[in-house]
Amino acid sequence: MASAAEQLAANLNFGALAKAEELKKRIWFTLGALLVYRLGTYIPLPGINPEAVAEIFRQTQGGVLGLFNMFSGGAVSRLAIFSLNIMPYISASIIVQLLTSVLPSLEALKKEGEQGRKVINQYTRYLTVVLAIFQAYGISVGLEGSGNVVADPGMFFRISTVITLTGGTMFLMWVGEQITSRGIGNGTSLIIFAGIVAELPRAIAGTLELGRQGAISTAVILGVIVMAIAVIAVIVYVERAQRRLLINYPKRQVGNRLYEGQSSFLPLKLNTSGVIPPIFASSLLLLPTTIASFSQATPDAGGTGILSTIATYLAHGRPLYMVLYVALIVFFAFFYTAIVFNPTETADNLKKHGGFIPGIRPGERTAEYIDYVLTRVTVIGAAYLALICLIPEILISYASLPFYFGGTSLLIVVSVTMDTVAQVHGHLLAHQYEGLIKKSKLKGARRR
Repeated sequence: MASAAEQLAANLNFGALAKAEELKKRIWFTLGALLVYRLGTYIPLPGINPEAVAEIFRQTQGGVLGLFNMFSGGAVSRLAIFSLNIMPYISASIIVQLLTSVLPSLEALKKEGEQGRKVINQYTRYLTVVLAIFQAYGISVGLEGSGNVVADPGMFFRISTVITLTGGTMFLMWVGEQITSRGIGNGTSLIIFAGIVAELPRAIAGTLELGRQGAISTAVILGVIVMAIAVIAVIVYVERAQRRLLINYPKRQVGNRLYEGQSSFLPLKLNTSGVIPPIFASSLLLLPTTIASFSQATPDAGGTGILSTIATYLAHGRPLYMVLYVALIVFFAFFYTAIVFNPTETADNLKKHGGFIPGIRPGERTAEYIDYVLTRVTVIGAAYLALICLIPEILISYASLPFYFGGTSLLIVVSVTMDTVAQVHGHLLAHQYEGLIKKSKLKGARRR
């Protein structure tokens, strides 16, 4: 059941957008920041051979590089200054969230409110720099050992690559924060969204060209279109779904006034973990394929037999790959949900404010009940993620389609679009309320 605010937002006239000056400034700022990001994905690293890079990428694009290239908007295939994209920042955020639930000092900072969140965000930035430096150095060493990619290998190339890639990641992190505070939507999510959407037309054109050449049948292309529409519809339906727990607040007396008891809801999303489980599962499963491809591309590498065997069994469409893919998605769905939602903390907050679930004693029993309901909801969410990601994966593996038609990319695009549209509706709703308040003030002044 949609709330009154959602119903009002659904009926808003977008012609009011022309009058909402603040919203227009935010939209233009967001578009300008994303344009700067897209320009950076075409600026290559200094001292590399673009033709050799393109050849190596063609040999390894079936691995994790293809996934990261999708998230970076093609920057990995061009070895641009934004090749690392925002992924080190996302990894650092997840690691800090894990540590927050383990280390008492970080958990105490989280409970301090805004000031504690600022300190945690600072720790996240420091960890982002460390992860970006390690990844950039690994990329520089890998490029030097990949044939004639580097024009002048040596310590100077490694240092310049580390500085360039780390600086690109920190710049994107800053851009994402600016979009969040001064633009529309979540900046980090929009950067990944822009990378996927920008390369999507090229992927569609390439698929249609394969169909024209006869490499892919027309029935397969139509099946992919129907599959994409069905997946988008399911994502929209499930991402809006909630399990609402009824919360009652008893009567209370403040001074001489007696306030009636109130009721509200504790919303539990079916997919609390978001898009994190598919990303982690894909990265882990594609890692052996990438390492094996790099080893085959490097003439001096030895002992690649085991890696090649593992990569063969974990190739797209193989039964072992599908089973492990589903298992990892389910595992990360439960794991990440347990990190981001703490039933004990929620029950304590309800008890402090006098709230209770009807029929459940406040405190420990409430925490157990919330955890019980959350576990059942997460089962549905994990099954939804596995289904959304597995069906497109089967079509992609048998039809040799790009990553852009996978469930992970569709999930990111649809989720970010829904979140951004909801924020636009919120700004339009606030602007409408401001107009009503101004009109009421003018009418009151005239009556006087």
